[in-house]
Amino acid sequence: MNTTQPTMKRTLMMSMIALSLGGVSVAAQAQTQQQKEIEQLRQEVQALRNLVEQQKVQTAQTATAIAAVQRPAPVATATPVLKTAKGAEFNLYGNVRADASYQAEGGGVDMPYNQINSVPLEGAAGNSDRFRSTLSATRLGLDFKTQAAEQEVKGKIEVDFLGGANLDNLRIRHAYVNYGNWLMGQTWSNFAVPDYMPETIDALAFVGGAVKRTPQVRYTSKFSPQTNLVLAAEDPKDKLSTQRFPALTARLNHQFADNFNISARAMGHEKRVNSDEEMAWGVGVGAKYDVVPGTTLKADYYHVKGDSSFVSFTNSGVAVTNLNNNGAITANSRIAAQSEFDSITVGLTQQFNEKLRGTLGYGYMTFDENQNYIDALTATDKTKANKDLWQAWANVFYSPTKPLSFGLEYVYGEREAFGAATPNGSKTGEDNRINMVAIYNF
Repeated sequence: MNTTQPTMKRTLMMSMIALSLGGVSVAAQAQTQQQKEIEQLRQEVQALRNLVEQQKVQTAQTATAIAAVQRPAPVATATPVLKTAKGAEFNLYGNVRADASYQAEGGGVDMPYNQINSVPLEGAAGNSDRFRSTLSATRLGLDFKTQAAEQEVKGKIEVDFLGGANLDNLRIRHAYVNYGNWLMGQTWSNFAVPDYMPETIDALAFVGGAVKRTPQVRYTSKFSPQTNLVLAAEDPKDKLSTQRFPALTARLNHQFADNFNISARAMGHEKRVNSDEEMAWGVGVGAKYDVVPGTTLKADYYHVKGDSSFVSFTNSGVAVTNLNNNGAITANSRIAAQSEFDSITVGLTQQFNEKLRGTLGYGYMTFDENQNYIDALTATDKTKANKDLWQAWANVFYSPTKPLSFGLEYVYGEREAFGAATPNGSKTGEDNRINMVAIYNF
């Protein structure tokens, strides 16, 4: 029996099985490797897609930025500039103002404004239970500005209708030119400034205040941002006297802090009646103090001798004898004596909110009892010269929108005259009113 042949068959069979298993293993390995390569390719493709997306975003952002830089900025529409024929820029402003008052007791002139210095004395023919109204305080103004060399020139023209005997004619309030430190024209007096008067609805203000505007030449010198000195030559226009020179006035302003300002003032000028000459003079001091934000205290004081031109509601500055029947100066007129007085006004204003504010105020004026002055008034009427004046008032202003304001005010005051009224001998007159105002500003 040959044993070699089966052995070889088994060997050959085992070899064939091994070869088959090896082929299967190689095929499996090849398939696994192929799957890995495919997965890696997928990951690379996804990464490429992500990179492309990022590039798109960056490109879009860059394009937006470039467009923003290259795109012209919006051009703001400029406010139209009004110009005169000479090229000066100007601004129109003003208001329409309606005033009215109910007068329980008061003065005889047909207007709704202060007449405390001439209200009838008790027992005389009075003016009680009267309603009055006017639009005479309506105002129109122009502000000008132009360049002259290296200096700016500014000007103002402002008018209202409170002129004439009955206060219903067109009149000039302000008309002046500013060039550097100089002012030439008509504006508030350098001596009797309204800055320190408590606020009133009454267009003529109350006792102790002044609303005087004079033709003048003024120079301002600044010592520091907080301090300046203003010097002026003014024409006070006193109808009872003449003058050879203008009145000289000086005002020193100082700001102690953001909430505290003061002003010290002085004036002097000549009073002439024919060959008689007297020197009129006066001093004043005013203060404004913001107690807390929204609460403001104002006060103003004057001492004046021989003048009635600057401070409102005063007696005649000089007593003149030998006037004609119309009260005008004649060739025989002489200065008999000068008046002298002290006055003060003080008030507190409270801003309740953006639309509502109110003021409480008090004013007082007292005149020296110069017997020569009083005796010189015998030819006229002593009841028209006052010993004391006082007024107290309270008001509120309401502004529902920026251009509109409405005000309501109550005022009570009295005057005491040097002479007594007939037939009851009273020296006291009364001012008792309610004032109302509606204003449209433009």
